[in-house]
Amino acid sequence: MYENYYGLDSKPFQLTPDPSFFFASKWHKRAMSYLQYGLSQAEGFIVITGDIGTGKTTIANSLLNDIQDDIVAAQIVTPKLSPDELVKMVASKFELDTNQRTKADILKDLESFLFQLHKQGKRALLLVDEAQNLPLETIEELRMLSNFQEMGKPLLQSFLLGQEELQPILRAPNMEQFRQRIVASCHLAPLTDDECKEYIEYRMAHAGWSRGELFSDGAYDRIFQFTHGVPRKINTLMDRILLYGFLEELEKLDEEAVENVIKEVADEMFVPDKPVLQDEGGSNILSEPASNGQVKDVQYYKTMLTELTDALDNAISHKIKLTRYIDNLLKKKYKTYVRLKSDD
Repeated sequence: MYENYYGLDSKPFQLTPDPSFFFASKWHKRAMSYLQYGLSQAEGFIVITGDIGTGKTTIANSLLNDIQDDIVAAQIVTPKLSPDELVKMVASKFELDTNQRTKADILKDLESFLFQLHKQGKRALLLVDEAQNLPLETIEELRMLSNFQEMGKPLLQSFLLGQEELQPILRAPNMEQFRQRIVASCHLAPLTDDECKEYIEYRMAHAGWSRGELFSDGAYDRIFQFTHGVPRKINTLMDRILLYGFLEELEKLDEEAVENVIKEVADEMFVPDKPVLQDEGGSNILSEPASNGQVKDVQYYKTMLTELTDALDNAISHKIKLTRYIDNLLKKKYKTYVRLKSDD
């Protein structure tokens, strides 16, 4: 509706995850690096967690969109599956017949399928979305599926994407064997205020916006305050802001315009009122502690942690490049070996 008014080619803030609109924030870059590192290792589990709407599924779709030809991928979004139901769903996602077949038969067919892929120089990848819904015994079944091996190499690799509740599940005492097979894990944080602005500008430009500044600085600030940097909330709010701008025929969207939309959507987005604490006499007191001298110390450690994570990200990126180089070198050597063998 508002696309023509603002000269856009498509809706920039649709809720359905779209790999072409993937915005790589700092934490999303790190998560993608872990996924790529996991692919290069071709074994173990990668676990990506994050709050609702932080972009876990978008990352998965982006990964699948750029996946290599030698990887056959399947993605499942899990309700509360039993171990038997999981095996059946995994098999069906790899287009194996599961009708009127026992679990033993399905596992046998799945193993045969994975071996055939291996003979073709390919391997299987399973992405499990909303993995926090899986019972412990079903996650254990995932570990058992990773036992399909050939020459010491797993034939099936799995990536788990889930909300924050997945972390305590994997920390359970009886999940030790599973934890030992996790090669990397990462938690997606919401966007910062600067990233929130970059995210909006990126998606607007990707949708065809080319008319200069549309939002004021105050508008960006208010959007971040309301959404707390959660991409899905940003998408929902931004879609309504652009609709409001179209209906009001606004060429510039300022803080007042954003505030008017927030008043309209606050109830729809189920935004709770800020709690007001009272002292014993019934007088209102701050719901959050005031700033004190410790803030500077906290910021100092945050800065140190940021520098450390940046260093780790660079190390991971370097290791991925090195692994790919070695992998290509080994492939060339193997082809040379096969050619020389055939000449003999």
